[in-house]
Amino acid sequence: MEFTKEDNEAVKWCEDNHSELCTEYKKIMMNQYITFCKKHRNYGCGNINVGTNLETDSDVKLALTGLWFRMNDKIQRLKQLVLLNKEAKVTTESVKDTFQDLSIYGIIAQIVKNKQWK
Repeated sequence: MEFTKEDNEAVKWCEDNHSELCTEYKKIMMNQYITFCKKHRNYGCGNINVGTNLETDSDVKLALTGLWFRMNDKIQRLKQLVLLNKEAKVTTESVKDTFQDLSIYGIIAQIVKNKQWK
């Protein structure tokens, strides 16, 4: 992957001026990557590409629609936890977990859109 001069300057500025913030961002990003790898090992590609090869625009749309439903479930969960302050009686998913899942789904959606989910 190639980065532009502007990209490199932005990263340098951010790391020089906000090193603790950048360190925390990278730590979270790596934890999300590990979570992604573990879940991908468990589920494989089929749960996202719905049995297609993502070769056509309609295959991509189907996969993105599925991701939209998953993300909407997470948004509804956040609504209950954050906006309405309602804790489910039986839950294993925290606000942090929900934000993490949304972020991972966002990255997966970009991979699908690029037709690279293989």
